[in-house]
Amino acid sequence: MKNTLAAAVSVCLLASAQTALSYEPGDWILRAGVVTVAPNSSSDDIALPTGLVAEARVDDDTQLSIIPAYMVDANWGVELLAATPFEHNIEARGKGAIAGVSLDAGSTKHLPPTFMVQWYPRGDVDGWQPYVGFGLNYTLFFDEDVDGELVDLLGDLTGGAVDGADLDLDPSWGLAAQVGVDIPVADQWSINLGVWYIDIDTEAKITATSAGAEVTTVKFDVDIDPWVYNIGVAYRF
Repeated sequence: MKNTLAAAVSVCLLASAQTALSYEPGDWILRAGVVTVAPNSSSDDIALPTGLVAEARVDDDTQLSIIPAYMVDANWGVELLAATPFEHNIEARGKGAIAGVSLDAGSTKHLPPTFMVQWYPRGDVDGWQPYVGFGLNYTLFFDEDVDGELVDLLGDLTGGAVDGADLDLDPSWGLAAQVGVDIPVADQWSINLGVWYIDIDTEAKITATSAGAEVTTVKFDVDIDPWVYNIGVAYRF
């Protein structure tokens, strides 16, 4: 596998050295591949019954990406990062008296469309076209779910007064920055590598229930702030 990957990279580099890439005003570039959202997450303290405290952590997920871009002029373009819905597991990690204890707390899906304004420097290195971008992200959370492990813990801590829970995450607006490069392998085709840092902050609300009736509600802020990595192909038309 390693030898195959090395051979593929060598072929791409050889092709890129022979193929110049220079985007022009009016060009459309469609980038597609796989994109990973890797949260750098933290949260406010989550106050559990009997005075116990935990914090939330969010895991990584990888989905398919589709990223259209348009060249406004020779140096400036606009881009929209889109992907199939991401799904993240949420872990509750104990603090203080229960430090080191963790359990599955829930999960959520989200869509994070991100609009970028990009700068493409002229003058290439062996035909490579780097770019940088700054823009705005909107993240919509849906299909939030509380894991049975957390429901069971709440039930144990309240002597059975809790038998269910609901999770709600507010939408997020935030700034984003990126760097990327298109490595040409043919006249209109390139290998694309891109990295974003996105500010995603949300307020989480966990509502504990008993026989369907609300018992108590806990609210806390969660900073997700992921690094986002894309690898794929780009086609200019």
